[in-house]
Amino acid sequence: MSMAKRLREMINSGELIMAPGAYDVWSALIIQKAGFPAVYMTGYGVSASMIGKPDIGLMSFAEVSTMARSMAMVLDIPLIADADTGFGNCLNVVRCVEEYEAAGVAAIQLEDQVMPKRCGHMDGKGLVSTEDMVSKIRAAVHTRKDPDFVIIARTDARAVIGLEEAICRAKAYIQAGADVIFIEAPQSEEEVRCIGKALKAPLMANIVEKGKTPCFTAHQLEKMGYSIAIYPVTALYAATRQVAEAMNILKQTGSISETSAYTCNFPEFNRMIGLDELRTLEKSFVE
Repeated sequence: MSMAKRLREMINSGELIMAPGAYDVWSALIIQKAGFPAVYMTGYGVSASMIGKPDIGLMSFAEVSTMARSMAMVLDIPLIADADTGFGNCLNVVRCVEEYEAAGVAAIQLEDQVMPKRCGHMDGKGLVSTEDMVSKIRAAVHTRKDPDFVIIARTDARAVIGLEEAICRAKAYIQAGADVIFIEAPQSEEEVRCIGKALKAPLMANIVEKGKTPCFTAHQLEKMGYSIAIYPVTALYAATRQVAEAMNILKQTGSISETSAYTCNFPEFNRMIGLDELRTLEKSFVE
């Protein structure tokens, strides 16, 4: 069974899919090892890890697609991958879908911001027209080879022109063929519930530490009609805090003896990354 079909079956099951965000290959594997059913490749996190810059549209298609391919190659669970605006017009979206699907990605997320885009919880966003985004969705639907490959349409209209217009856009995106709708950054429980009632399609929610959307449990989101919950920056923020603390202690003390509360150790890491399994495989080839 393809990863796309696995993801589509999970969406159709009615049980909420929790998909934490990975910012590199190792964080994707850690998420998988923790037992989550899917991984979300976060553009916000990949921008930090690959180029050390905020998520304001500075990464190239080549950089993002390379990370998507690298993650998909090592995962045994579906990968939902951020593709920003599709990196151009509908023809750019064609290439984007071709590359993501060939890489083994299960779902692509496309958004209706102008380029250069911004993180959905930042201020100062701009929108393309509804018609332009509809053309991108149609291009994505036309291009996919596997009908189970999932197309997620995100609208950032809530912050720019209001929730009512965001819902209108979402309905147009459903008509264009989007499989999942993602209205970015609703700002209250009432708005989150309103989206769940207004749209007859699988929905995705984005839960960000101190972002614009209130924090809900997975059970609450499922009850409100959502199919997927992404946690795009939890792993990134956890790693950032832990690394910063460990480095501060190392700088102050000049020793790693005081950093153990913030780190794993050599044997532990080697077990986690699968060294023993690779050594066993290596031995099987040697007489």
